[in-house]
Amino acid sequence: MLKLENVCFSYGEIPILHDISLMVLKGEIVSLIGGNGTGKTSIMEAISGLYPIRSGRIEFLEEDIQGLSPHRIVSMGLSQVAEARQLFPQMTVYENLELGAYTFSISKHEMRKKIDKILGYFPMLATRVKQMAGTLSGGEQQLLAIGRALMSQPKLLMFDEPSLGLAPLIVKKIFKIIQELNESGITILLVEQNIKLSLTVSERGYVLSNGRIILEGESKKLIADEQVIKKAYIGI
Repeated sequence: MLKLENVCFSYGEIPILHDISLMVLKGEIVSLIGGNGTGKTSIMEAISGLYPIRSGRIEFLEEDIQGLSPHRIVSMGLSQVAEARQLFPQMTVYENLELGAYTFSISKHEMRKKIDKILGYFPMLATRVKQMAGTLSGGEQQLLAIGRALMSQPKLLMFDEPSLGLAPLIVKKIFKIIQELNESGITILLVEQNIKLSLTVSERGYVLSNGRIILEGESKKLIADEQVIKKAYIGI
């Protein structure tokens, strides 16, 4: 479904990613784990079309998406829940959800139906549709970010650090939602610093260090390897 082959990526003259090759099959949850500054978010940005790659190839649904605009990639069915939510704080919950469907040309009635469906998944947001997104709690903002991404009807949904800054009980709820989304037919690429939690919910994992994939395999095997944590965080 998603395939990266020998992807290299730089910020200006600074190399960030080195020969990244990975694959996400339809129906999977795949984890991409590693410490801060290892290049996890850069992989997401390259896939999303936010920055051009220096070399290599990125395919989605067997189509080369290198050079496509981010909104074209979203319209193909590949969406992202960004790190730190990236909501529009001075806009309402409803308005943020509306923006999630910006690739569609639909009537107000159809928009309302789509939003009502999303609010059905997240009843906590249903009572806050007129509330400014910036006034929500961290957990509510994460739910809104997920809801906004779902408005684009993704086939593959990428999560970038969904547990960031959230209390343990909220993190548990968010990861339950990720599993439920996967069970509903959405393929997941999960970037997460919480190694054990990430590998617990995924089928396969890739360990990133200094912009390179240094380990890959079945999640149950990676989580049983005590060296995975060391390699993920300090690259030894």
